[in-house]
Amino acid sequence: MTGRPGGRPLVPAYLSTGGVAQPGRHDLERLSVLTGSGAPPPAGLPAAQAALLDALDGGPLTVVEAAALLRLPVSAVRVLAADLVDRDLALARPPIPPAARFDPDLLKRVADGLRSLKHP
Repeated sequence: MTGRPGGRPLVPAYLSTGGVAQPGRHDLERLSVLTGSGAPPPAGLPAAQAALLDALDGGPLTVVEAAALLRLPVSAVRVLAADLVDRDLALARPPIPPAARFDPDLLKRVADGLRSLKHP
């Protein structure tokens, strides 16, 4: 989405969303995972949305990764992606929750067990 030397876009980011400032029915998080639905894009799809679908052809991306690839603000990509999901052109799933915190006692017991195997 750059067109000038120095990486500044020719079009302000808010225009890439068609002036829409809030996502539609789908409120995507920064780490929501996006994938293409496989449906053919309709004629007349805005350039920014077409670029997002092209980026998703390479495999799943988080909203943040897609924003980096497209050189758009995360907020703009959230709006673009939410519209694509609303139109069944893309799929989104919530971020993977962080793993449960490890049990330090379990690690100590494993280390003790390994030591006992090493020294009979």
